[in-house]
Amino acid sequence: MGHLEKPVGQAGKISPWRLYFTLPILSWALYDFANTIFSSNINTIFFPFYLQEVIGENEVLNQIASTFVSYSNAMASFFLVLFSPLFGVLIDRTGRKKKYIVIFSLLSIIATFFMGIFGGWKLPGELFGVPLSFALVIILFIIAKFFYHSSLVFYDTMISDLGSKQEIPLISGFGVAVGYIGTLVGLAVYPFVGDDGFHEAFIPTALLFLAFSLPLFFFVKDKPHDNIQKESFLGGYREIIKTFKEMTLYKPIFLFMIAYFFLNDAISTTIAMMAIYAKTIVGFSTGQFILLYLVSTISSIIGSFIFGYVTKAKGANKAVKYVGVLLLVALLIATFAIYEWMFWLAGSMFGVALGSMWVTTRTYIVDLTPDDKRGQFFGLFAFSGKVSSIVGPLIYGTITLVFADHGDIASRMAIGSLMILTLIGLYIHSRIPEENN
Repeated sequence: MGHLEKPVGQAGKISPWRLYFTLPILSWALYDFANTIFSSNINTIFFPFYLQEVIGENEVLNQIASTFVSYSNAMASFFLVLFSPLFGVLIDRTGRKKKYIVIFSLLSIIATFFMGIFGGWKLPGELFGVPLSFALVIILFIIAKFFYHSSLVFYDTMISDLGSKQEIPLISGFGVAVGYIGTLVGLAVYPFVGDDGFHEAFIPTALLFLAFSLPLFFFVKDKPHDNIQKESFLGGYREIIKTFKEMTLYKPIFLFMIAYFFLNDAISTTIAMMAIYAKTIVGFSTGQFILLYLVSTISSIIGSFIFGYVTKAKGANKAVKYVGVLLLVALLIATFAIYEWMFWLAGSMFGVALGSMWVTTRTYIVDLTPDDKRGQFFGLFAFSGKVSSIVGPLIYGTITLVFADHGDIASRMAIGSLMILTLIGLYIHSRIPEENN
């Protein structure tokens, strides 16, 4: 970006705090603030609570509600898998990022708004064997989540335009921390919703998402390539296939993406299921879970800042490993949680792991990728993450469906399966060649 050339050229001479509060970087971080409001309010809290409110009446039906949540998340991820590699190719060809962030964000915001509209209506008729208004809310959730994640492919790649290679870990940590502060603002809708009528949170969430996206829309400039390639968009699949064929040339990157597949599998599934799990297993009320989520969010803010510096000091490879171990311990405690304090501990540790995972993985991709293929590899990075976002929820939802008659044991088995995925991810990550550590 032209307006960032001076700070980038003076890498190492600008203090972190002056770096954070330059207008482009602050605007970029505020978009993390905005989309995290959507992620926490819709994906993690109020949409799962809405489904449990509509479906769940006992232990067995609570497991069915878990299956609805996990399968709808898997469906949104399936569509992203089809398109995320093409998004990366589009970035490399055109250089445009903000244009698509704006388009996809607005589509996500509109879908979220209409979730609130239909959630409050009792429309006659059925769709796919369920009440029409309920089915429309689920469809709109899939649309909203798809476009939300689509925007993140372009948003994550934008970080390489904001600073030098030495500054990127700090910028990434700052963005994640600001994002999780957004969670606190998003949860301000809870007092107006209470312990029922959870669809009432959807419209305020859409409006908050829009409001805090505006700085990026207006104050961050695209940096399009001078010579935009005219090859058809669908032709980008050929480049993706070619990149896979060149795997031997980029072995560290592909090993990392496979490791990230399993680590993200555990994280994304936990994000989607933690609300229902806390209510079902530990018996948390809505208010208790909101408080737990606040504590987890504060842990994410602290963790993202700390791991920005850990990544800078120890390297992104080791930092990712530390986060994976932390995630494994958090899942272990959650699986065998009997007392409330155990879930408070697990939630806090998971919060640190969640915030830190974004800081470390985005930085590691920048470290490993050549400049001319960075957008394509960020697309493949999203591809790896979103394929895992299909697999994890499908595993979780299938376990809760098949073992629903066993009540709470089904949920414990489902969350325990995520420990296995985390162990696989850590093992593959350890196989990345030493010269890249």
